[in-house]
Amino acid sequence: MTGNVPKRVLIRGIGPALAGLGVNNPVANPRLRLFRDGELLAENSGWSKLGVGSTELAAAFSRLGAFALPANSADAALLITLPAGAYTLHVDSGVGVALAEIYDATPSG
Repeated sequence: MTGNVPKRVLIRGIGPALAGLGVNNPVANPRLRLFRDGELLAENSGWSKLGVGSTELAAAFSRLGAFALPANSADAALLITLPAGAYTLHVDSGVGVALAEIYDATPSG
């Protein structure tokens, strides 16, 4: 990310939900990990396991135009505010097809 202002982002690692979109051999349980300078900043596997956070995530999906994820899916997601800089995103969990998505979730105003 460039600039000097922190940015809120929605990051998703999609696997199981891809089957519903006709994708063959999706990753069954994606693990999403976000790094900066080799340091793990955040991770998720199973977005709906976040309890109250899953409500905020579902609202962000809708607001940002991201397709909905099933409530009990093993797909991964993070909603996080990051300072400007370079980051590395890993979506892994075995063999199969996965989709990594990043959305600008900074409130406009």
